[in-house]
Amino acid sequence: MDERRSGKRWDVSLDAAWDGKSGNYTARITDLSDGGCYVDSLGDVTMGELVHLKLQLPGGEWLELSGEVAHHTPPVGFGIRFLDLSDQQLETLRSFIEYLKNPTAA
Repeated sequence: MDERRSGKRWDVSLDAAWDGKSGNYTARITDLSDGGCYVDSLGDVTMGELVHLKLQLPGGEWLELSGEVAHHTPPVGFGIRFLDLSDQQLETLRSFIEYLKNPTAA
């Protein structure tokens, strides 16, 4: 796989749910940046497919995001590139990433 990421990805373990062409699934997010994430899931996806994703942040808040499948490794999971994030979504995501950088400051 080509490395096309523009930013650092942070190791996380977040509960998630996603839906795509093949249905609705639960998942675990295992890495995250403000540009995308990796989704551990048995659900079937195709390259370029648009998916809707909900991540549960540590405080219990759900963050809804959309993206396209950038790569997949059946049956392990897939990476998505976020698309069309609102200012609020991006602010929430970046705030969480800042927390990951320095959790004791929260």
